[in-house]
Amino acid sequence: MSINRRQFISCLAMLGISFDVPAISSGRHLRSIPSTGEKIPAVGLGSWLTFAIDVDDQDQLSSREAIMREFLQLGGGMLDSSPMYGVAQEVIGKSLKHIDQHDDLFSATKVWTRGHRQGFLQMEESMELWGLPRLDLMQVHNLLDWKTHLPTLREMKEEGEIRYIGVTTSHGRRHDELISIMQHEQLDFVQFTYNILDREAEQTLLPLAQEKGIAVIINRPFQRGGLFDRFESYRLPTWASEIDCTNWAQFFLKFIISHPAVTCAIPATSQLQHLRENMGAAYGRLPDAPTRERMIEYVRSL
Repeated sequence: MSINRRQFISCLAMLGISFDVPAISSGRHLRSIPSTGEKIPAVGLGSWLTFAIDVDDQDQLSSREAIMREFLQLGGGMLDSSPMYGVAQEVIGKSLKHIDQHDDLFSATKVWTRGHRQGFLQMEESMELWGLPRLDLMQVHNLLDWKTHLPTLREMKEEGEIRYIGVTTSHGRRHDELISIMQHEQLDFVQFTYNILDREAEQTLLPLAQEKGIAVIINRPFQRGGLFDRFESYRLPTWASEIDCTNWAQFFLKFIISHPAVTCAIPATSQLQHLRENMGAAYGRLPDAPTRERMIEYVRSL
């Protein structure tokens, strides 16, 4: 007899096996992609640095396969990568060959080179490395040569090789250019940095995405671990239980995915326990606007 993810997690809970996923009965947080209405889980998985391993080391490969397998079992969807991330795409492809059930995977990668031909060849290689019939999302990484690549992405989308197109930035760089692209180009997705301390995106990027009907992926939700370095020595506020947070990862992620413009946050990790903590944010109560302000004020006070 087959069971779905929610039944699987509920069975584990009845057996006393905790995955730090609170309030399962509240359901998994899904977000709609504005251009189609398709829903995807609000908590995804990044692969920058964490999947840059020695592909000849079977133990390292097995550990990343375990991360991906558990990510999908716990209700994850979007897995984000890039040619910039070294062997990450190769690791993903090798792992997927051993994971039978990955129908819910939302594959997202990027083109990161200059020139039409080089871009096309790089994207073809990415498809081969993932080993999937087609990719869900192709993004122009850090806007590199975006004027050349976006027409290619549109052609690939029309031909059914990819389903969605987008552009990305990180570090808060090139926001003026990103804003112009969002205003004048037809995009399905945009990706940029946003977290409880880096909130510049609230001024223009997030409202503009809502206005234009563009899905938003949030990178660097933990400031590359900087938020933990700064705050993990402090206790969560007692009222964190009101939004079903049992750890700082869930506190930080729920702040992000509770913003009405955010579609998906993509924390990266190479540790199963950290993955389980992250995926806890995909379930349970989310902060409303007053609670979001309360969260901001709390971290400011520390």
